[in-house]
Amino acid sequence: MGHRDLIKRNIICFKWGTKYPPRYVNRLYGMISRRISSPFDLHCFTDDRKGIRSEVTCHDLPDLGVDHPRNVPGMWRKTAIWGPELGGITGTALFVDLDSVIVGNLDAFFEYGDEDDVVLARNWLKPFQKLGQTTLFRFKIGAQPYLLEDFQQAPQAIAEQYQFEQHYVTQAVRSGVKFWPSPWVRHYRVHCLPGYIRRYFQAAKIPRGARIIAFPGEPNPEDAVRGCWTGAEPVTAREHLANLFDKEKRVHGSIRGHFCCFQRPCPWVAEYWQE
Repeated sequence: MGHRDLIKRNIICFKWGTKYPPRYVNRLYGMISRRISSPFDLHCFTDDRKGIRSEVTCHDLPDLGVDHPRNVPGMWRKTAIWGPELGGITGTALFVDLDSVIVGNLDAFFEYGDEDDVVLARNWLKPFQKLGQTTLFRFKIGAQPYLLEDFQQAPQAIAEQYQFEQHYVTQAVRSGVKFWPSPWVRHYRVHCLPGYIRRYFQAAKIPRGARIIAFPGEPNPEDAVRGCWTGAEPVTAREHLANLFDKEKRVHGSIRGHFCCFQRPCPWVAEYWQE
């Protein structure tokens, strides 16, 4: 048994605003507890602790130190995680987005690479650009304070240059970043859902070797369980196709967009995404 096996694991999530209710935090805790071999603490940095189960350690959101950039995409609020101090937590930590479904053992995410590495998921939509995805990443708390300090010097300019905070992290870590082995972290829409025609007949599947399924953008895990797209009600394949010709009933404005946005209920998301 290595020395890292004896350390309690720190896992971090952020919850702010109203997009994700407390059940997302509670289910994340449940999934972690079933998929990790070591003791762990789940730390939730949030602006609303109401409804979060007692086993989760809640903290106030860390201070970004500047106004949030305007008119740019990306979750720049997460940049505060790189400060010199984070809720009194020390050592390495694994950050997990709330809209993640854990389907495999988590131990390897703490064992991969060196303790000082910043390890990210590879950006699935731009695989040749060597960009990272901060859906799930590991870092040593306080080891890269310059990421926040540099951002605070020119938040609007940096946000406009990089657009997404994960692009900034990928390119600004001075020692460089590493990426998880590709099969470990998969994108639900890209890797799990069948092709646009086959998804009318087949439900999503877990890719071979996957440990965590990420849900960036749309749909989210609740949509997968129900068999619908974000903001829409579940319908049959026949009904969804019929709605192509009714602008008021389309999930997306364009015919192509609506055609792509269909999924059948996904039993394995319902199985794994539980408290």
